[in-house]
Amino acid sequence: MTDIKQATSEEEREFERMEQNNPIEPNHYTRMAISPLEYIEANNINYTIGNVIKYVSRYENKNGLEDLKKAQWYLSHVIDYLEGK
Repeated sequence: MTDIKQATSEEEREFERMEQNNPIEPNHYTRMAISPLEYIEANNINYTIGNVIKYVSRYENKNGLEDLKKAQWYLSHVIDYLEGK
């Protein structure tokens, strides 16, 4: 027979794993006061700048420098477009 405390701890750990792996609302966004998606949609921001916001917003809680480089790539793309390159 399973100890109730043990079962509860296992259930809590499973819930935490599910929450961390939730593809719809991952915890690197739900920790924020407002998600990047909510901000982007509320301000009618285009796809490319939206990605800059997304990657800069999450870099500390997800992929660190890799996310900042992705944001830089999207930002450079917008700058090149605006400069006519």
